[in-house]
Amino acid sequence: MRQIPVDTSAASVMVAQPPQPKVKDRRSGERAMDAETGAPLSTVDVMFAANGEVEILTVTVPELGISGELVMGTPVAVTGLIARPWENEFNGQKRHGIAYRAVAVTSLAAGASKPKAA
Repeated sequence: MRQIPVDTSAASVMVAQPPQPKVKDRRSGERAMDAETGAPLSTVDVMFAANGEVEILTVTVPELGISGELVMGTPVAVTGLIARPWENEFNGQKRHGIAYRAVAVTSLAAGASKPKAA
């Protein structure tokens, strides 16, 4: 699947919704895990402002890539952000969108804590 790197250097990025565990199966509550590393995944909603436009993006990130206290309004750095177009068909309905994934989401607030140890 195609992965498109996203340049965040000219953007202002803030937390819109604090990290939440990413759920693989809503019925069972099973947590989503990274296919390569086995690390638990979380999602963080961020406000991405660039070129006079603002979008709310849901970014999937490994739990160990989340550092600092990420509360609403916290300015953050998003490391290794990629966009992945997707499409599927379910019950005859075609759906499509863009999934966002990052290596890390790090607080830029003064006094932010260090990344979690492995």
